[in-house]
Amino acid sequence: MSAPTRARSAASAFAARAARAELLAKSSPSAAEPLRFAAELCRVQSRVSASLGALEGKLAIDLERALPELLEVARFAARAAPEPLASAAAVRCDDDERTARARLVLYWDGESHASDDYLSRAMLRPYVETLRELGVAPDRRHSPKRCPFCGGAPIVGCRRGGSESEGAARFLACALCGLEWPITRILCPACFESDPHELPSFASPAHPLARVEACETCRRYVKSIDLSLDARPVPEIDDLASLALDVWAIEQGFTRLEPGLAGL
Repeated sequence: MSAPTRARSAASAFAARAARAELLAKSSPSAAEPLRFAAELCRVQSRVSASLGALEGKLAIDLERALPELLEVARFAARAAPEPLASAAAVRCDDDERTARARLVLYWDGESHASDDYLSRAMLRPYVETLRELGVAPDRRHSPKRCPFCGGAPIVGCRRGGSESEGAARFLACALCGLEWPITRILCPACFESDPHELPSFASPAHPLARVEACETCRRYVKSIDLSLDARPVPEIDDLASLALDVWAIEQGFTRLEPGLAGL
């Protein structure tokens, strides 16, 4: 597959997520607003991905060409995101080029905590996902148990390949490049706790495909989507249809390992 074809594949993946979000918005009234926002965000990211030229995987160098395209995500968020994200994005849109580059590099180098910089993640997502499709390794530090391609944190988990009783395999999906990688079924991806007594899961009949996989040791959690019986869901999109589970988990004192597309 040629490099232009692989780059178009990344843009197509964003477009597919947008289509799934639009579909879910019609059947999920309580989550329709965040789903429609996610659909538009994915469309913008698709256009950005398609517009990126040759990439080296070295952010400082690639930003010389790609920064104007990545700023399209910030401009979209400034006009369409809920508060306070819209206000934060408006500030980013007013940054001079040097400041705009510095913010993204800080996030890239791990000096800006993900939960405080949803916008940098959203801006860099089309860039890093395109690198993955091109097979160009990014110059980013890899933390243990994080995404093996870019070192990103998991935005959501999923279960594939059979029912829970049959041993469905567990995967995590990267918030930064979209890669799915396998993980031990009994393991906290935040602190690596492996005692099953410290790793409860919570579900609701209202959202039968989703559950909260929590850790009593570090009080973090990741949302997981069950694909063992239905392969149609797109985990990071279908995650938004069960935001009530996130609200419940937060009320119980848990913190999500990485914010989802709704910012929770």
